Amino acid sequence: MTAPSNVPRPQLRVPPPPPGLRERFTFRGNLLDTRHGWLRLTPAYSLHLVHELIAQRTRPDLPVLDPFAGTGTTLLSCAERAIDAESVDLNPFLCWLAAAKVARYGSADRARARALLADLSAAARDTRRAPAWLPTIHHRERWWLPERAHALGRAFAALSAGSASPRARDLLRLAFCRALIETAHVSFGHQSMSFHPAPEGESASAGAAAVADALARALASVLDAARDALPRARLGAHLDDARTLTSLGRRRYGTVITSPPYANRMSYVRELRPYMYWLGYLKDRRDAGDLDWRAIGGTWGSATSRLTTWKPPTERRVRASGFRQLVAAIATHSTVLASYVHRYFLDLDTHLIAVFPHVAPGGTVHYVVGNSLFYGVGVPTHELVAELLVGAGFSHPAIRLLRPRTSKRGLFEYVVSAERP
Repeated sequence: MTAPSNVPRPQLRVPPPPPGLRERFTFRGNLLDTRHGWLRLTPAYSLHLVHELIAQRTRPDLPVLDPFAGTGTTLLSCAERAIDAESVDLNPFLCWLAAAKVARYGSADRARARALLADLSAAARDTRRAPAWLPTIHHRERWWLPERAHALGRAFAALSAGSASPRARDLLRLAFCRALIETAHVSFGHQSMSFHPAPEGESASAGAAAVADALARALASVLDAARDALPRARLGAHLDDARTLTSLGRRRYGTVITSPPYANRMSYVRELRPYMYWLGYLKDRRDAGDLDWRAIGGTWGSATSRLTTWKPPTERRVRASGFRQLVAAIATHSTVLASYVHRYFLDLDTHLIAVFPHVAPGGTVHYVVGNSLFYGVGVPTHELVAELLVGAGFSHPAIRLLRPRTSKRGLFEYVVSAERP
């Protein structure tokens, strides 16, 4: 997808994708791989791509950084190879998930998690008791039948009350998250989550059994992957804003491998709501909207309404050729979407400026991005990011086409790379 014809843009060579590797460069490449399959975020980029980029490091003496951690694919891929790495994410649930994926789980942790599963299963099956608490997620009945929601509530109360090491509790929380989705009426088999029609109904005992069985299957899978200890490496998952990266101090990295949210209005908070409400990271819809507003590219809930009054700062502009014309072209159809695109690239530019001093000379950065289309106006994110990287101080930008995306014709995924002089 290219920008409108009246928007000049430097021509960068975009090599074609390798033949036959489309599945390797999507989240489907992660589903059968140990801890990578514990939980996934749609869309997540493939660990196979991360492996290739890790192998190309120009400064292997320095750690790897992922400033948009997501589900921790980069961090875990490095951990599996005993490579020091750190990740950053604004979402506290994702920070917990990344840390849980790279933790070392001893035999005592696994045994305690297995023992506590019996308490969770018994609580889920005890249909005589009402749950002490249920999350206030909007339209909870669209997610779970009441019988299943109540069984999940009883199991979660048992998890919260049980005594266990932090590691054992994390294993059970991971299993609980997987059971949440297995017993819900949702599908994550495509770019965004969707709801299935709710069944006609089921008995309390049937709903309780479905939850107990899902918990058992989930924990068995999690424990199987947790049994294999990761090699020793210095790893860290930081709760931080990618636009500031204050948690990194003055540390420098040899490689950046990451995938920022795409400029496609798909909200990560929307996808993560069941996990975040149940685990206590969200209390109500206002929390979700506030978090998405602070995230790059977020438009969930109140974040969309805030775009109607947002104005770009007068002292900042996106340093890319033809960007003002591109935003103006979108504004002829929707001022809100024009503001969305404008704010997205301002935030991304702020991030690139912030990450530059953390990349050591001779280091490389790799950004997996996707282009967008709004009312027929192409947003060439890959080309814009290449220009913004140069504006931030990087050199020799290169664009590699990875695959066509399945969400809409004309949309593709790329990796944009550059060097630190």
